[in-house]
Formats: sequence, C-alpha cells, structure tokens
Amino acid sequence: VQLQASGGGLVQAGDSLRLSCAASGRTFSSHVMAWFRQAPGKEREFVAAIRWGTGRTYHSDHVKGRFTISRIGAENSMYLQMNSLKPEDTAVYYCARANSYSQIDDDYYLWGQGTLVTVSS
Repeated sequence: VQLQASGGGLVQAGDSLRLSCAASGRTFSSHVMAWFRQAPGKEREFVAAIRWGTGRTYHSDHVKGRFTISRIGAENSMYLQMNSLKPEDTAVYYCARANSYSQIDDDYYLWGQGTLVTVSS
C-alpha cells in the first residue's frame, strides 16, 4: 500500500490550493488519515486528520477556519482544501495513515512522499 500526495505549488498569500492524497490499497473504516507539514528548519507538525469510517475531522489551531480535510471513500482519496494561505503555511505537506487518531507523527505508520506548498507574500 502506498500513499501519493499531490497538488502543491507556488501561490500568493490569500490564494487557495487543494492537496490530494491517493491510496493505492484499500483504506479501512478503522483507519485515520491525516495531513502533516514540515517547514524548513522546523519539526513536522500536525495539520488535520479524518476518521475514515465516520468522517469526523480534526484541525490544528493553526489552520482551523482556513483548511478543511475531507475524503471520498469510493475513490480512496483524501483532500486538504487550503484557503487564505499565509507565508507561514509554506512547507512540505505529507499525508499519512494511522490505526487511531493522534496528532503525533510517530503514531502514523504509512506516509506519502510529500508535496511542496510555497506561499509568497
């Protein structure tokens, strides 16, 4: 099973971007899928997560109200809609899978390769 993240790019502050994460294998209802990000020189941080079975979502305080995580189960795909982007959102964004909800990256066992989002001021 692999995760493939895509959709990153260079945008201006205030713009929107939508990231996608496709899973090559089946995602079970017990799984939790999440987005993390890592800015240059900083540790990887939690962005948002979604319980695959129920669709319940969690967003970090840094992105709440601006970013929205979602999934389409039939497509085995997850998305991160990012609005009102800020320069401090610049980072490599990773999608990941865990067996239970967590904001700790070590609890996720499957990772995509990352997609770079650059927000210019």
